[in-house]
Amino acid sequence: MGFRCGIVGLPNVGKSTLFNALTETQAAQAANYPFCTIEPNVGNVGVPDPRLDELARIAGSAKIIPTQLGFVDIAGLVRGASKGEGLGNQFLGNIREVDAIVHVLRCFENDDIQHVDNKVDPISDAETVETELMLSDLESLEKRVPAAQKKAAQGDKESKLVASVLGQALELLRDGKPARLTVPKDEDEARVFRQAQLLTAKPVLYVCNVEEDSAGTGNAFSARVFEKAKAEGATAVIVSAAIEADLVGMDADERLVFLEEMGLHETGLARVIRAGYALLHLLTFFTVGPKEARAWTVHQGAKAPEAAGTIHSDMQRGFIRAETIAYADYVALGGETGAKDAGKLRQEGKDYVVQDGDVMHFKFNV
Repeated sequence: MGFRCGIVGLPNVGKSTLFNALTETQAAQAANYPFCTIEPNVGNVGVPDPRLDELARIAGSAKIIPTQLGFVDIAGLVRGASKGEGLGNQFLGNIREVDAIVHVLRCFENDDIQHVDNKVDPISDAETVETELMLSDLESLEKRVPAAQKKAAQGDKESKLVASVLGQALELLRDGKPARLTVPKDEDEARVFRQAQLLTAKPVLYVCNVEEDSAGTGNAFSARVFEKAKAEGATAVIVSAAIEADLVGMDADERLVFLEEMGLHETGLARVIRAGYALLHLLTFFTVGPKEARAWTVHQGAKAPEAAGTIHSDMQRGFIRAETIAYADYVALGGETGAKDAGKLRQEGKDYVVQDGDVMHFKFNV
């Protein structure tokens, strides 16, 4: 299992350039005018993880298969999107289908690239998008909450739950705050909140698109975005879409040299993925053997049967146990045999909570 992030922002902030670079394709037509991206382009990329390479080396795996991360390049938004302006309805519908929002903000000056508001102000840009999402959610809840309250008054238990949970979200929106600040008390409330598919309930990662010279340390524009993110309890990263575009087509050695010359230690993709994993509370476990070494993704707190189910539903249904080795033990002891001899291969049952880096082999019977 991977996760799917929608790349959003105003027109001409670098969304499509970043998408092309991240997916190493030219699927999105990057151009200097609004609404260049009309249909959402979708690209899946392998999540870079040096641990997977090390496991494959130790096991002599013939193939290396990273876990996948999905990016969706969504059309640029303009004011009035919640009322259907521009490509508003389509934009909002596309956002509803993703797990998280990667909000690209222009943090660079360039007279050759048109800005929809003829000024560079990433905070204003962020507020424009946020306002349209909140207005859309507000319109939705102002219809749904009274309807649920009416049914609740007639004794419908589920409607009473819906009215309570969505009522909290509605009050937040009326105060100009996103629905994600709603705190469900239990799993039933969390279920109702998830099913509502509110746009402002989705976690947000701000991507500060800076000029090449600021890729390592950021600039005054990105500093303001980081302050905003901190105040919201959100996350922000610095990326130069221009540098990421230059990296496309380079082999691993060329990339390393290029990044060092730019004073960088990793690609923007790596930063976005790490921040995205933290944002969605994800972790990685591995399966390793002579045929392949493979990475898989589950949510933090997932138990062993659920991890088995990411490989195949039969493995979850017929789960017996999980033979588990911590990544550090696997590497230090030279692989499965060494770990087993040292007593570091554990037999874990249905209640075992998967840890990041676990090397697992599932026993099942269907």
